[in-house]
Amino acid sequence: MAADDRLNDPQTADELLARRLRDAHRRVRALALPQEEQARLARRLLAICDVAKRDIAHAAARLDAFIAYLDGTFDTPSRRNMPPGD
Repeated sequence: MAADDRLNDPQTADELLARRLRDAHRRVRALALPQEEQARLARRLLAICDVAKRDIAHAAARLDAFIAYLDGTFDTPSRRNMPPGD
């Protein structure tokens, strides 16, 4: 039995979040980015995994925002993207 077999048909919120986290990890690993940027994304994803141990709903919301950022649809710019003086 493969490690993924149990997650093929998620039944609970925990299982659904686990599948989404697994898919996000795979997506981050597959990105063609500089090593520093990929490491930053991996650390952010690990922080979401840590939150998931205590609060599934909050982790799901953070994962939604993380995936939106990866998709380029995140609507809140980071400080690094703001022009000087703003």
